[in-house]
Amino acid sequence: MANKYPPRIKDLLALPASGAEVEASGWVRTRRDGKGFSFFEVNDGSCLSGIQVVVPGTLGNYEPQLARVNTGSSVRVRGTLADSPGQGQKYEILAAEVFVYGMSPPDYPLQKKKHSFEYLREIAHLRPRTNTIGAVARLRSGLSCAVHTFFQERGFYYVHTPIITASDAEGAGEMFRVSTLDPQDIPKTEDGRADYSKDFFGKPANLTVSGQLEGEAYAMAMGRVYTFGPTFRAENSNTARHLAEFWMIEPEAAFFRLTDDMDLAEDFIRSLCAHVLEHNRDDLEFFNKHISPSVIQNIECAATQKFERISYTEAVNLLLTSGNSFQFPVSWGADLQSEHERCLTEQIFKKPVIVHDYPKEIKAFYMRQNDDGKTVGAMDILVPGIGELVGGSEREDRADVLVARMRECGLDDRKYSWYLDLRRYGGAPHAGFGLGFERLLLFVTGMQNIRDVIPFPRYPGSAEF
Repeated sequence: MANKYPPRIKDLLALPASGAEVEASGWVRTRRDGKGFSFFEVNDGSCLSGIQVVVPGTLGNYEPQLARVNTGSSVRVRGTLADSPGQGQKYEILAAEVFVYGMSPPDYPLQKKKHSFEYLREIAHLRPRTNTIGAVARLRSGLSCAVHTFFQERGFYYVHTPIITASDAEGAGEMFRVSTLDPQDIPKTEDGRADYSKDFFGKPANLTVSGQLEGEAYAMAMGRVYTFGPTFRAENSNTARHLAEFWMIEPEAAFFRLTDDMDLAEDFIRSLCAHVLEHNRDDLEFFNKHISPSVIQNIECAATQKFERISYTEAVNLLLTSGNSFQFPVSWGADLQSEHERCLTEQIFKKPVIVHDYPKEIKAFYMRQNDDGKTVGAMDILVPGIGELVGGSEREDRADVLVARMRECGLDDRKYSWYLDLRRYGGAPHAGFGLGFERLLLFVTGMQNIRDVIPFPRYPGSAEF
């Protein structure tokens, strides 16, 4: 089936022997001219490597075509696949025909030199042509497929939860408003507030921060489900770990307890790490060499070693006796910060760590309260280099306890009547977690800024492209 489509450079480099007549298309990375020959390096995005094209001066259309070839030009080449005498390259193409597509101006923004990631964000429409961002894109694609494979093989159904919602899953209020009201002429109620009964949905609506609540509804009917889609957070943060638009993977499973949830999340991360080690080795070696020298070691550790499991209380005690001086003080009842999480994973245990049973005051309203009255059945998975990668919990399945907790958190339980129905009508124990896809990509690439592992990043002051 693959033979009916034009070949890709990745396929050519995998051929067992030279000598075949081949065709390759792609974008010129470099060009140099010698006596009677020109040499192009052409890359088509299918792999990290390009392929060298040797163009003899005797080629029939050599001069008019050559004048149009610059760095960034798109070309189609036909010729003979030959063993390359150069180091680091298996084959080259001895061109019999070169065709140049479109315009090829000499002011191409990606010349053969080192560009900062800040600069590349300014040309996000061209940056996937670079080695680094191209490798990120291939890993992102492969991991997306691996996500679906993992859950489908374990009997989970893929559910599309809504992007527009009237519920705030986190209870944080940092949401983007969705409205068709004219901002220059907003209808008002008698008390001067915006009259959302005149809006498109007849009530305030927002872009979702999570598909969890709707996922729970389907878990209460289909047993095991998962979502994988975009989520949004209107948090005015310019850190290297935050985006306004990002992708979340959120499984929900009926009759799962907290231990089952931890088992599922650990198996999931281990499976994804094993996938990239098997299918993206060249790209991983690039990141290990040019971005972070520990990235492959961290992935191999996550793929093969059993994660450490400790309670929040144990984590606090370990941090207090670690001898470290932290920017943010450690105390029971305070949320763990990135520096604390990295201390646990990089210094104390030197591998991924699952921290469970957090104080209820620092966790969301929907998490199941433990019998001690102080903690909830929550769990976070922490990994080296990143800190928190997964956040999950056993969900509160007792309607009366959930209502009390909502009111304690200042939420109007009447707005969550449908969510409470899941407890009233055939409620059952269930659990789930969320994994931020871009944080996973930071882990497997060693990249330092989350804006560089999503194709077109959205953050405060930036919604270009």
